[in-house]
Amino acid sequence: MSNSTVSSDPRQRLLLVTGLAGAGKSTALDVLEDLGWEAIDNFPIRMLERLVAEPGENSQDTPTPSRTPLAIGFDSRTRGFVPAEIITLIKKMAARGDLALTFMFIDCKTSELERRYNETRRRHPMAQERTVQDAIAAERELLEPLRRWAEVVIDTSALSANELQTQVRGLFGKEQRAEPSLTVSSFGFARGMPPLADLVFDMRFLDNPHWIEVLREKTGLDEEVGAHIRKDPAFGAVFEQIRSLLLTVLPRYAAQGKAYVHIAFGCTGGRHRSVFTAEGMAKALRDEGFSPTVRHRNLKSRATDTIEGTNES
Repeated sequence: MSNSTVSSDPRQRLLLVTGLAGAGKSTALDVLEDLGWEAIDNFPIRMLERLVAEPGENSQDTPTPSRTPLAIGFDSRTRGFVPAEIITLIKKMAARGDLALTFMFIDCKTSELERRYNETRRRHPMAQERTVQDAIAAERELLEPLRRWAEVVIDTSALSANELQTQVRGLFGKEQRAEPSLTVSSFGFARGMPPLADLVFDMRFLDNPHWIEVLREKTGLDEEVGAHIRKDPAFGAVFEQIRSLLLTVLPRYAAQGKAYVHIAFGCTGGRHRSVFTAEGMAKALRDEGFSPTVRHRNLKSRATDTIEGTNES
């Protein structure tokens, strides 16, 4: 087996891989195996702690666990697949000092998944008495909590199998770039904190466009909302301070060998201030040579006064 993934980090590298059926999970695991990872698909997720025991849990007669990087694939067909329980398990294992855990989600648009199933004439695992479209919708709803948890999300909608393989090699192979894989996201505090963010910036000090009637149903992607936020006297100075901080710490993360960095911007509902700031910061980082992925967790959530609270202005 190749030694291309040997690392000076003494921790056991553990990659959990899930996603929508037909999106490309098996292809990703095949590539990881070629890269020297020990890859196991459809593993009973409840047995994961037994597979990766903590130091000292093994008897003297049991060999020391291999430091070969380990990739575990699981999906809605896997025995014991309960997203809430899986998230609890991931939180517990991510806190272990002997593990370097990463969670990857393979996503794909419904229309493309439908095309793939129709072309191959395969039966969707959740079809039963459903149409393919309904089965995909049901699985997407089931997996959505896990998608929100994932540090690495690969959307294969427009990717060929070869392009997916190239992306996986770029992320986990020997020739992996020195810079961390960078994600800039937005979220709403009222809808829960992002559990795996490395840096979280609270933008709720800015004037809230939700309370401007003509802006309420718009989002931070709309120019009118952006213009309103830019007019806030605090925005420009704070944005530049955050930008300066990121340009200082990101190279240091790279020097420490950190593979993934998630920068999250939050506001109350996750639709206006955080979205606008995340988009602006991603552009600023691209101008400096970084290649961030942008994710907006609550962009499509409904705008409600209940979530936003009271207008204190």
